[in-house]
Amino acid sequence: MIESEKFMRLDKFLCENNIGTRSQVKDAIRKGMVTINGTVAKKPEEKIEETKDIIAFQGQELRYQKYVYYMLNKPEGVVSATNDNTAPTVLELLPAQGRKDLFPVGRLDKDTTGLLLLTNDGALAHDLLSPKKHVDKTYLVQPDHPLSEEDIHRLEEGLDIGDDKPTAPAKAVITPDGDLLLTIHEGRFHQVKRMLQAVGNQVCALERVSFGPLTLDPSLPRGAHRALTEEEICALANTQNQKK
Repeated sequence: MIESEKFMRLDKFLCENNIGTRSQVKDAIRKGMVTINGTVAKKPEEKIEETKDIIAFQGQELRYQKYVYYMLNKPEGVVSATNDNTAPTVLELLPAQGRKDLFPVGRLDKDTTGLLLLTNDGALAHDLLSPKKHVDKTYLVQPDHPLSEEDIHRLEEGLDIGDDKPTAPAKAVITPDGDLLLTIHEGRFHQVKRMLQAVGNQVCALERVSFGPLTLDPSLPRGAHRALTEEEICALANTQNQKK
């Protein structure tokens, strides 16, 4: 029988709260470590109303979250996909017992590092990636050789990268180290690399440092992730509600 949105299996609820794998939470239930409204649970398949019933594990109350949001500092060598036959994916960097409905919002190339949003909120992901929303994405670019003022002007004005139309206006700033902070709101294939090639340069290293209202947490090591704060989630929601 298909579960309704109102009711959920107890073991699924526990797994989505990162208590453990399906077999681990079943074992916990058998050992009497889980209660429903103060009564010890008996069966993993018991149905609960996740927004009304009070579920506790070892005396600690658990709260169900329909949507979850994580910031990942993507390392090189992993792909922005839910599965891949040739390389590890960004989801493999999260705990194995975590939620199985997460996906990356957009993609970073295999050799690109930095900020990647992981969620199970499909509506939010659709809005953030919609060309109509003009969501900014800022990249720290290490160029092969120094960029000239003319290069910066061309990057900001828009230039031909071999597509049907030139790139949209961007913002380009040279850092004190001679790197480039490039802000775009399009999401064309290999866009930053192709923009640098169009001005006679090459990308030696590429890191996304911001995506919409999110800024990469400087305390987050490469390959690590954390849940978004309430303030960050609200900022994403405001971006979603903006009409452009």
